[in-house]
Amino acid sequence: MNVTFLGTGTSVGVPAIGCDCATCLSEDPRDKRLRVSILVEYDGHSILIDPSTDFREQALRAGIRHLDAVLVTHSHADHVFGIDDLRPLNYRQGAIQMYANDQAWKGLRRMFSYVFQPPTQSSQPQIIPHTIAGGVPLSLCGQPVTPLDVEHGNMTVLGFRFENFAYVTDCNLIPDASCDILSGLDVLILDCVRYRPHPTHLHLEESLRYVERLKPKKTYLTHIAHDFRHAEVNPTLPPGVELAYDGLKFEV
Repeated sequence: MNVTFLGTGTSVGVPAIGCDCATCLSEDPRDKRLRVSILVEYDGHSILIDPSTDFREQALRAGIRHLDAVLVTHSHADHVFGIDDLRPLNYRQGAIQMYANDQAWKGLRRMFSYVFQPPTQSSQPQIIPHTIAGGVPLSLCGQPVTPLDVEHGNMTVLGFRFENFAYVTDCNLIPDASCDILSGLDVLILDCVRYRPHPTHLHLEESLRYVERLKPKKTYLTHIAHDFRHAEVNPTLPPGVELAYDGLKFEV
């Protein structure tokens, strides 16, 4: 199983518009962060987690030509506004299977009402919707996948476990039942927005507390704001913990 970080940034991306901080002005490519998303590939299949606002650029950079499925963590704009850019893939392969929880589907049907209407003369994204829930496993292209619930302010957001790898972004609390699902991991990708506390995201101290509790062999931190300059922060992290960056790949 191969995993590619398509984007590792917050909702505004890094650099942020109009910002002159050291990270936003950095020439280090690891400090250039598109909106958060990953690509999971196994046995010839490609699974996208979140069609982010930057999906077009991400897909071109990663050479994505086919998607077997799209998993949606939640319906915030930075995670789903790339849905319209699924259309070129629809032209090549037809409708794409998409999986989200009930709360996310309500948001998606509101924001993308035209997607769920009868076809018009104009092209529109073609998706096949599936409703899933935390703690209820599914089979995805022959691979068992377990969604898990995390709290993101007043939203229930889905994380996903594939065998010994899991992806958990946009959360400020991981319930005990979901921590049980996240035990025994080889690799954990975890939300970590900045140093200071945040009302709806994990900050660094909280993220590291979950790492200590869950004890994955390797952890990558994602959904990173411009508070973190990669070359300065990464060397200070505990063994086995690293900041992710756009384009980073690993194999499970």
